[in-house]
Amino acid sequence: MSISFRGPWSPAEVTQYLQRCVYPMRLACVGGDGYPRVVSVWYQYVEGRFYSVSHRESKLVGLLQANGRVGFEIAPNEPPYCGVRGQGLAEVVELGNESTLDKLLERYLGGTESRLGNWLLSRRDEEMLITVQPRRMFSWDYQERMEDIAVPTAG
Repeated sequence: MSISFRGPWSPAEVTQYLQRCVYPMRLACVGGDGYPRVVSVWYQYVEGRFYSVSHRESKLVGLLQANGRVGFEIAPNEPPYCGVRGQGLAEVVELGNESTLDKLLERYLGGTESRLGNWLLSRRDEEMLITVQPRRMFSWDYQERMEDIAVPTAG
């Protein structure tokens, strides 16, 4: 299945961005009531697919099993704004011996040796692998036009 790309970045630049940044992916799925749900998840982007992990009893897993149509966005919360968003199809299967959980812990925590890492690894048998096959991806990059913008601080 080919991916449609739009925006200022080439497909290679999109891939490079998705592989180097460590912002969580905002994953939107459809609830049973027809309203969207947005959940932030850790992801890994490999060979044109997003890989994530969630507990088999999570609302996210249930929603994706009922309807695999998703939207997604990977972007910072502060200026200057840039990122990638799109739509695709999600598939959920048992994690099994798949190494995605370990790779996500390395990517987002810097390793598996932490209280959170140990806790997540202790329930590996209860985790599900989420694979998102993008259909369309849109990049945007406002960095140049926002280069003189002061970043507001909270507080």
